[in-house]
Amino acid sequence: MPTSPSEPSEPPELSKAPEPPDPSDLAVVGAGPAGLAAAVAAADLGLSVTVLDAGERPGGQFYRHPAPGLGAARPEALHHDWEAFATRASRLEAHRRAGRVTHLAAHHVWTVVRDAATGEWLLHAVASGPGGEESPVAVRARAVLLATGAYERQLPFPGWTLPGVVGAGGAQAMLKSGLVLPGQRVVVAGSGPLLLAVAASLAAAGATVPAVVEASAYTSYARELPALVRNPGKLGEGALYGGGLLRHRVRLLTRHAVTAAHGTGRVEAVTVSRLDRDWRPVPGSERRMPCDALAVGHGLVPQLELATGLGCATRRTADDTLALELDPAQRTSVPGIWAAGETGGIGGAQLALTEGELAAAAIAYELHGTRRPRGIAALVRRRARLRRFAGAMAAAHRPGDGWTGWLDDATLVCRCEEVPAGRVREAVADLGAYDARSVKLLTRAGMGWCQGRMCGQAVACLAGGAPAEDRRPLSCPVELGHLAQLPPSAS
Repeated sequence: MPTSPSEPSEPPELSKAPEPPDPSDLAVVGAGPAGLAAAVAAADLGLSVTVLDAGERPGGQFYRHPAPGLGAARPEALHHDWEAFATRASRLEAHRRAGRVTHLAAHHVWTVVRDAATGEWLLHAVASGPGGEESPVAVRARAVLLATGAYERQLPFPGWTLPGVVGAGGAQAMLKSGLVLPGQRVVVAGSGPLLLAVAASLAAAGATVPAVVEASAYTSYARELPALVRNPGKLGEGALYGGGLLRHRVRLLTRHAVTAAHGTGRVEAVTVSRLDRDWRPVPGSERRMPCDALAVGHGLVPQLELATGLGCATRRTADDTLALELDPAQRTSVPGIWAAGETGGIGGAQLALTEGELAAAAIAYELHGTRRPRGIAALVRRRARLRRFAGAMAAAHRPGDGWTGWLDDATLVCRCEEVPAGRVREAVADLGAYDARSVKLLTRAGMGWCQGRMCGQAVACLAGGAPAEDRRPLSCPVELGHLAQLPPSAS
C-alpha cells in the first residue's frame, strides 16, 4: 500500500560494495611508464599484480594513444622512444592473458588504507562505465606501488583564462590523443624541457610556432656539466628537438615570458617580456606577438595526494616542488608502500621505467625472497645517472620569485573559486594570512574542484612561502554514496 504524502517514506537501502577479491601480491596505481614497467617486471618475477589506472589504456600521460576511431596509422610518430612502451605493453597483455596481471582500466583510486585485521592494503576506487556511470571498487594487496605521475605547474598571468590558452602538456595531449592542434599559430611558453618537445611536435604536425618563450636560460645547465656528460642520450634528445625547431624556423627566446594574453572571445595575441635573473619583467622590453593559441606550462609537479594521505614523508626538490622521500629500494617511509617515477621527483620516462623495474625487484624480494634479477646493478647505476640529470634540470628551471610581478590585482589565481590575486594579497597584508592554508581559509583559493592542483603553487608564492604538504584522506572528490558503502575496517 503506498504511503500518503504526509507519511515519511523509508529511506532507500544503499547497495553494498562488492567484497574485494583475494589479495594480489602487488597493487600498482597508475599505468604510465613507471607503473607499466613495475607491473611487467613484478609479473616476470612471479608476483600476482593488479594495475589500477584512470586511463582507458596503459601508457599514462607520456604514452598517450590516438582514439581508436581516428584510424591513426603511425601513432609512434608522435612519441619519443615508443619501442620502450610497445614492448612492455605487449608483455603486460601476455601476463594478463596468463592470469598473472589484472588490469583495471578507468579506475580512479581515491584512498588507500590498511586493513587492521589482515595487515593487507585496501585500495578504494571509482570505476567509470562506458556510459559514464560510476561504481565503487575495492582491491586488496599485500604491497602497493604508487606510480601516480605528475600534473602541470601553471603560473597565472593576465588573460590566462582566455579560450585558446592551454597547458603545454595539454597541447601535446590534444595532438597525441585527438590528432588535433590547439590552433594554427601557437606560441609555446613557460619553462622546462617539455616546451621543446611540444613545440617540435606542433610544428611537425603543421602548426606555425612563432616562438618558444623560455623563462630560464639554458646556460644554467653549465653548472652541472658532469650530469650532462654522463647523459649523452639526454643531450641527443635535446639536439633532436632543437633540430626540429630549426627546420621549422621556430625562434627560441630564453629569459623571456608571456606576461599577458589578449583577445575578446579567444586569445589573439600575447605580450612577451624579457626577464631579469629573478624572473621580474624588464620595463620597456614588452613586445606583442599575434597568435590564436598559447601552450604554456612551467614544468611538472609530482602528484602525491594518495601518498601524503598515507603519511609518506616528502622532500623539497631543486625546483621548489614536493616529492616523496624514497630509499634505494624505492620504499616510502610507510612500510608496504613503494613509489616510482615522477612521485620521487620529476625525471622523465626513462627514469620512471628504471625505477619501476627496481621497485618490482625489491617488492618481490621482500614478499617472497625472490632473488634479484640479473642486471640490477646496471639499473641502479642508470637510476643514479638519470636522477642527477633530473636534479640539474630542476635547478635550471626553478621559477624565480619575481614572477608574481606579472600579476595585476584583477588576475584570477584560483579559477575554480574565481579568487583574484588582489584578494590573496589582501589576505596576506591585511588579514594576517601567512601561508597557503591560511589564505585558503580566508579566500577559498584552492577549495574548488581541482583542489589546488592548478593554483596551489601560485597561492603559496603570493603568501610568501613554498607550497605546503597537503595531507587529506581523499585524493579526489568522491560521492557520499561511495563513502557510505565503505566497510567498517576501512574507516
